[in-house]
Amino acid sequence: MLARLRRFLREVVAELRKVHWPTRRQIVVYTAVVLVFVSFMVALVAGLDWVFAKAVFALFG
Repeated sequence: MLARLRRFLREVVAELRKVHWPTRRQIVVYTAVVLVFVSFMVALVAGLDWVFAKAVFALFG
């Protein structure tokens, strides 16, 4: 059982060495893109919510 666990951990480490890790600059750029996109989507949903609320209020009082 212990040997299987060691083998598993060795294989995990070997696989992690193959991973292409992003640079700090790439992480900053990707984070900025995600934040801008999320902010846009929040503004879009809030705007649509406001428009539909006004429409419902106008229709039903």
